[in-house]
Amino acid sequence: MKQITRRSFLATTAMAAGSAVAAPVSPNEKLRLGIIGSGGRGGANTNGVKGEEIAWLCDTNRKVLDGLKTKFSGAKQTTDWREVIADDSIDAVVISTADHHHALAAVAAMKSGKHVYCEKPLAHNPREARIMRDTCKGAQGKVATQMGTQIHATDNYRRVVELVQSGAIGKVREAHVWCSRSINPIGEAVLPKQDVPEWFDWDVWLGPAADRDYNEGYWKGGNLNWNRRWDFGNGVLGDMGSHLIDLPWWALNLQEPLSVEAEGPTADPVACPPWLKVTWEHAPRSGPAALDAGVKVIWYHGGKEHRPSIDTGMDLGKWFNGILFVGDDGMLLADYGKRFLLPEKKFRNFEPPGPTIAKSPGHYNEWLAACRGEGSTLCNFEYSGSLIEHNLLGTTAYRAGKKLQWEPGTMKIPNAPEAEKFLGRTYRKGWEI
Repeated sequence: MKQITRRSFLATTAMAAGSAVAAPVSPNEKLRLGIIGSGGRGGANTNGVKGEEIAWLCDTNRKVLDGLKTKFSGAKQTTDWREVIADDSIDAVVISTADHHHALAAVAAMKSGKHVYCEKPLAHNPREARIMRDTCKGAQGKVATQMGTQIHATDNYRRVVELVQSGAIGKVREAHVWCSRSINPIGEAVLPKQDVPEWFDWDVWLGPAADRDYNEGYWKGGNLNWNRRWDFGNGVLGDMGSHLIDLPWWALNLQEPLSVEAEGPTADPVACPPWLKVTWEHAPRSGPAALDAGVKVIWYHGGKEHRPSIDTGMDLGKWFNGILFVGDDGMLLADYGKRFLLPEKKFRNFEPPGPTIAKSPGHYNEWLAACRGEGSTLCNFEYSGSLIEHNLLGTTAYRAGKKLQWEPGTMKIPNAPEAEKFLGRTYRKGWEI
């Protein structure tokens, strides 16, 4: 497999970026797909698009690639995603790498005219999320994008959005969102040096993160391992917030927050926190009258003790994940698969509005159809980029240790400019976005 240098990769993508138009694909023609990140979550995402032509398989673990040779015998293989992006015959890519590669690979793909499906969270920091939004906007009508928040395609989420926007619980003032998951301690901040196995591409896996000696403890075990370190992920908020905050983001038509503050254990420069509470303040929104009030979004993670202290008449301790909308005329409690209007006695004879949001053909099918020019995606990178920018401002406030005032137009923090260092990252040479 040829070696991709940074210079040759940038030259290739720069030439492609001049047009950034995906090659037309007829409705009956299979898309040529590149799978970037083929193990773990990548296996599930590949299964979602397996009806297309899988032309490339990429993974830094060659053992994963070896295990897929029989199933996808016609696919080329590489450990370096830049080789996939550089192939002009590819129509689209599916990105399921560790979080710190998401924006780099997705931006390069969009600029080379390829459609992109990218796992959540869309980016590793707020600046990358903004770059993803802007790049998507610049390629509008040319490439189809979708973030991997599969729950967005479910009927339950649609019915919750309709209930909120119809005014069933009046003007919504607060949205409480929680996940009971926590994070185990990482142990040593710097792991002892090990020999790099011949079947693992450590340089590519490390990518934009700070240089360090190889140790399998950084990556082995997947998301629940590497996502504990700021260099590679953003903990429970960065991960699960993508699914759970997505519901109030959609239902309340939210935009950039006015401010954000966070509380948790003393911030660690290396490890993400085991528990966290974050509060974002939003200005009144446009749209249905039910949305024209300012609203707070409050996030909690870290176990049953980290939940909203609101009397709902239901035992919230039984809800591993939950979203609670608090309105002037009632409350709406939901998770991925169920929903309740509260107090139950008040809404016993309530007639919900008829469906107004069309049934999804499926999260993957929605994207594949858009790649062919048929319809559009709901979790495109403009929508999901703004959601992830919002969420990761929560980790920014936590690491800064103070309430932050946010100026979205300039991406400045006027009351704490020293916190702006947490909005982005320093990229390892050769891996700049």
